[in-house]
Amino acid sequence: MIMKKELHKEIVLANPRGFCAGVDRAIDIVEKSLDKFKEPVYVRHQVVHNKKVVEDLEKKGVKFVKEVSEIPDNAVAIFSAHGVSQKVEDEAKKRNFMYFDATCPLVTKVHLEVQKHAQKGRDIILIGHKGHPEVIGTLGRHPSNSNTKIYLVENNDDIKKLEISSPEVAYVTQTTLSVDETRELINSLKEKFPGIIGPSADDICYATQNRQDAVKQLSLECQIVLVIGSQTSSNSNRLKELAEKCGTKSFLIDDKTDIDLNSLKDATSVGITAGASAPEEIVQEVISFLVPLGFNTVRNLSENNENMTFKLPKELTS
Repeated sequence: MIMKKELHKEIVLANPRGFCAGVDRAIDIVEKSLDKFKEPVYVRHQVVHNKKVVEDLEKKGVKFVKEVSEIPDNAVAIFSAHGVSQKVEDEAKKRNFMYFDATCPLVTKVHLEVQKHAQKGRDIILIGHKGHPEVIGTLGRHPSNSNTKIYLVENNDDIKKLEISSPEVAYVTQTTLSVDETRELINSLKEKFPGIIGPSADDICYATQNRQDAVKQLSLECQIVLVIGSQTSSNSNRLKELAEKCGTKSFLIDDKTDIDLNSLKDATSVGITAGASAPEEIVQEVISFLVPLGFNTVRNLSENNENMTFKLPKELTS
């Protein structure tokens, strides 16, 4: 009797993956606020775009609200990692409650660039996704008393339609965009506005860049890529799209319950990555789900450790 040879199936893990320094900081701010001031702690919008993170914090006593007006007096409030407009910050300052700003410092950098360009008399072009909380916050950092204007562009069609008479023009970008697509849009802006000024260092954050580089490599080595992240997560969606552009089937999943077993039927190699707001705990749960399906070899892509950390507000460290 001839024994059928069992196929070798493997799981390949992207590296780096999951939480970035900005997400770590935002969650730390919420948890340390809970420890110090007790529940409830109010957070304007989801602190990060991840379903499990939000649900876990709700169980600990966090109340997520849409607007500052929903936060009662004498409460402790937190702004999400995506940043807020100047109007929202001013509204919070007028209220009788303590608040902490969990905006990622790399998003704050973009806010400061917008204000600097406006002060220097430059019109500003923001490359980003309309309606994303980070973009809403950045647009809202353009000074209301400025004679300059700020424009949002999402694609080349938007750039073609742009009509800016001022010779003084600058651009900034959302921090979680596709690196390759953004590069194309920046080149288009430079063609249309030869004197346009950009940031001294890219606005797209280090974690976005690193995770996109890793998913490109993952796509070369695997037949399927699972991206762990929520549908609302910009950087997770970009990872899925990038894997598909590399010619690899890709699925965006919140957790193991979203895995389509039919998609794995003929696969011998599955890659796993996680967006910057997805916890490692879910990665391990997905691995445990796949092992009984025959994917019993697990290996990491080459090490690319991130050693970035951001300081917490001093009120939470004393």
